[in-house]
Amino acid sequence: MGFGSFNTARRTIRGYEAMNTIRKGQIQGVEKGDILGQVEFVCQIFGVAA
Repeated sequence: MGFGSFNTARRTIRGYEAMNTIRKGQIQGVEKGDILGQVEFVCQIFGVAA
């Protein structure tokens, strides 16, 4: 995976880490293994209708 700049790589890694945090249940109100809850949470923070 080639990145055009250091900032692009940094933003990508932050995104991976954020998704891992959600997946591991470290977000209040979203339990580990609750896939629908995780999808709902991501849709809420990005303002997407699911």
